Amino acid sequence: MAKNKAVGQRTVLGLDFGKKYIGVAVGQEITGSANPLGSVKANDGIPHWDALAKYINEWQPDIVVVGLPLNMDGSEQQLTLDAKKFGNRVSGRFALQVIFQDERLTTADAKEQLFSRGGYKNLKKDNIDAESARLIIESFFEQQYS
Repeated sequence: MAKNKAVGQRTVLGLDFGKKYIGVAVGQEITGSANPLGSVKANDGIPHWDALAKYINEWQPDIVVVGLPLNMDGSEQQLTLDAKKFGNRVSGRFALQVIFQDERLTTADAKEQLFSRGGYKNLKKDNIDAESARLIIESFFEQQYS
């Protein structure tokens, strides 16, 4: 599916893994920025694959970045293992390279940024998950180029 674009010119799909919802965002390496798209419902961490496939087919990402929920001290928890399993399934199902990105504090950041742009009405679950996915992509970009 991917056209093996050069690093710096790839389209990146970011996924914020959760047991009930998986936030989705898309980013362009060339601009170093990302946009929230929405979220996909999940049942105990298993996404509605057809809904996820729609995003993948629409955006044709070169890589997928999955947020890795670590404890504040950097250690893994059950959710970390679930996110890794999810990322591996995405990679196998869609034949895409998956990269895991530390996502500590992205949900708090997402809420803060959404609130500053639109107050409480902006803090819908769908918005928070998609905004978290956007922040995961942007932290991936920052790590790549720092």
